Amino acid sequence: MSTEPSRDVFTPSQLNTLARDMLESTFGSVWIEGELGGVSRPASGHLYFTIKDARAQIRCAMFKPKASWLRFQPREGLHVLGRGRLTLYEARGEYQLVLDHMEEAGEGALRRAFDELKARLAAEGLFDAERKRPLPAFPARIGVVTSPTGAAIRDVLSVLARRFPLVEVDVLPVQVQGAGSAAQIVDMLRRAGASGRYDVLMLTRGGGSLEDLWSFNEEPVARAVASSPVPVICAVGHETDFCLAEFASDRRAPTPSVAAELLVPNRDDLMRRLDALQRRLHARQAQSLRDAMQRTDRAALKLNALRPQAYVEMLCRRQAEAYRRLDAAWKRRLEREHARLRHADAVLRARHPERRLSRLRERVAAIANRPQAAIARRLAHEALRLRGLARSLEAISPLATVARGYSILRREDGAIVRRVGDVAAGDRVSARVGDGELALRVEDAQRTG
Repeated sequence: MSTEPSRDVFTPSQLNTLARDMLESTFGSVWIEGELGGVSRPASGHLYFTIKDARAQIRCAMFKPKASWLRFQPREGLHVLGRGRLTLYEARGEYQLVLDHMEEAGEGALRRAFDELKARLAAEGLFDAERKRPLPAFPARIGVVTSPTGAAIRDVLSVLARRFPLVEVDVLPVQVQGAGSAAQIVDMLRRAGASGRYDVLMLTRGGGSLEDLWSFNEEPVARAVASSPVPVICAVGHETDFCLAEFASDRRAPTPSVAAELLVPNRDDLMRRLDALQRRLHARQAQSLRDAMQRTDRAALKLNALRPQAYVEMLCRRQAEAYRRLDAAWKRRLEREHARLRHADAVLRARHPERRLSRLRERVAAIANRPQAAIARRLAHEALRLRGLARSLEAISPLATVARGYSILRREDGAIVRRVGDVAAGDRVSARVGDGELALRVEDAQRTG
């Protein structure tokens, strides 16, 4: 009886599953470059296509979440670079590549070169924040390094004219893409920085593809921006575009218009600020003037109160007022006494008491002489007091000191010279003497003792 060797029998599903597992475990993530063909995007949002070269092709799929991130529109014949994993579609037994990333082939090479150069320059410290310089707050002259015919320069000039018309703008023309453009940019940056004409430089251009913007990713351009003797603001492409020149610059702006806004202040804001400062200045000047007037008034009152003549005049006025009030009081009392006397005389005349009448007349005569005596005594007392005050004032009066042969020196600003250090050789002073003033000039000032 013959026996046959045992056989492993698989169903199509089992075989396809084994093949899929072998593919996925063997290859993992792979990169592929080729030409797109059979591009299809059904309602599901997934992307199906083939990547081919001159001799072969492979079916590919890119599911909706990843397909929605593509930065370009896949189309027939486009040369692409993709990354994905090999697998097998079991239902049909077809192996395919499921991509999670895809880019245009030329851009991919540039992107890798960009990343490598960026890492190398960053390691040198070319992009360090400590190297960044602040932009001038009020630039007088700006140099704009760009194409003179592009849309970027029109936007920049419009914003600068609207926000700050006083600034001077020089357009420094260069080629911003294509062969030789990087060399032109480097040369213009160096010449503009060496001229000393500009407070700040702007390096800018409008949007474009990575290839269009590549001049601003060249190493010489990045180094020229970093070594510029004046601050450089860089705005290349759109907000999502980044280039090495922007990393090396002192300030990066998302668009040329924003760069112009960052460079100059808004004249409307400046006018409002100036108006506010002017109002504050006027208010402070008015308050300072009021304070000075009050100090002057107080000083004048104090000075006037310290004048001996004014003090004597005040005492004389007070004495005259006292005399007037005393005389009026005595007059009122005399009138009352005369009235009583007339009344008493009338009563006595009616009763004929001669003796009492005689005493009353003597009393009236004595009373009549009392006011004059009291006034005379008060006047003598006040006269003595006034003479004493006058002698005291005369003793402390600077005019009396001057009359004894001394003099009072004053500088041109009115200050009294009390020490040698108050004047210097060549200063003009005035000397108050007993009968006038002398104009003098200091020939020498030496201390004694």
